[in-house]
Amino acid sequence: MLVKELMSLDPIVIKPEASLYDALQIMREHQVRRLPVLNRDGKLIGIVLEKDLLYASPSPATSLSVYELNYLMSKITIESLMTRDVVTVSEDCPLEEAARIMADNQIGGLPVMRDGRLLGMITESDLFKVFLDLLGARDWGLRVTIMVEEGRGVLARITEAISSNDGDIVSLSTFEGDGPDRRGLTFKVQGLGSEQMVGIVQDLGAELVDIRETR
Repeated sequence: MLVKELMSLDPIVIKPEASLYDALQIMREHQVRRLPVLNRDGKLIGIVLEKDLLYASPSPATSLSVYELNYLMSKITIESLMTRDVVTVSEDCPLEEAARIMADNQIGGLPVMRDGRLLGMITESDLFKVFLDLLGARDWGLRVTIMVEEGRGVLARITEAISSNDGDIVSLSTFEGDGPDRRGLTFKVQGLGSEQMVGIVQDLGAELVDIRETR
């Protein structure tokens, strides 16, 4: 899956001369936590986060009046608060690469670019939706986690054993095991009971880590 298949098109943006107050209003109205900053030519020159705005806002304990607070907030511009070195991705970036970039840079969203122009946004919320789909979180079935030895054809033997017992795999994902030559698998199966699945795992010589029914 590529970023363009999941990104939000036409993201909400803001100009650098806009005020802190304006940005907070836009974020609350559209329920977003980050705003790409575009100049008058439509070029991406920065990004501002909700936390940046909150840090710059006056403390609730201030003795200033509401009018004074609004005045001060209207004088603080986005240009003075935004992050200028923006990490971006292209629309053809694989989704897992976008997730790695977010994790490595500790950021929750990436502007998506095409030929130097802002095309969309991909966020951690979008990735969570994919995570749910990969693990079959919305499907009922028997959720099984096993640990297997790395090797050619291991996955094929597992899927064949489940299929030959009239089981249907509705989701499957792999992850690093507890050793250099071990691999973890989590999958969700329909059409098999717990005891039957335990027997299949034992016949395969795999280690059963967890098994539970989900609805």
